[in-house]
Amino acid sequence: MQSVDRAVGVLEVLARHGGAGVTQIADELGVHKSTAFRLVGVLEQHGLVDQERERGKYHLGAGILRLAGAAAIRLDVSQESGPVCRRLAEEVGETANLAVLDGDAAVNITQARGAAEVSAHNWLGRRTPLHATASGKVLLAQLPTAVGDRLVAGVLPRFTDATVTDAGELRAQLETARRDGYAVTSEELEEGLNAVAAPVRGHDGGVIAAIGVSGPVYRMTEDRLPTLTQATVTAAADLSHRMGYPGP
Repeated sequence: MQSVDRAVGVLEVLARHGGAGVTQIADELGVHKSTAFRLVGVLEQHGLVDQERERGKYHLGAGILRLAGAAAIRLDVSQESGPVCRRLAEEVGETANLAVLDGDAAVNITQARGAAEVSAHNWLGRRTPLHATASGKVLLAQLPTAVGDRLVAGVLPRFTDATVTDAGELRAQLETARRDGYAVTSEELEEGLNAVAAPVRGHDGGVIAAIGVSGPVYRMTEDRLPTLTQATVTAAADLSHRMGYPGP
């Protein structure tokens, strides 16, 4: 923890001064110069700091912009998703959510409730498993092959009798989700709960979130699924356009 704290301190020193040498960094952190040198060396390896020239001052690197850009996208999609989720919830009468990838899970950052008397749970802020939710499967399907394979190959917890815990079966479902542009789950996370979700894309076409609808099985029936799916896919396209995606 001390090393992490000191590394953050280095970044704060550079942000405050616009650039600094090892001696200045060491003085401000109250550490030995050799310690400061090791810290900036590690940060430089990850692109978080750059040295302007040999033995020159250090500055914040391009890696900081990459991280900041990811954070900005997450904040922007959260703001833009509000009206889209509300309109979707009003249209279908069920709960609409926006989820983003959070490590090995999906976290719901926006929610709007439909007009139905019995609504689904409050998912806002909740981390949900990728393999057992519609939004999670959408996000998992878009991950780089190596990352997705690692997550699928791990232990897949069972939540209900319908939870998919076989890696081969899950991979087949993810391929279907990529092909069709949406994912559906039926009582895989909780008994009596169904869901459908579609990918939200950013300006470069990459998937940055998943928007979905969830509700009780007696309302989200097989006969009603095509209507719910179309509404969800349309909402995902609307939000994607708001995020700068030029595609259809």
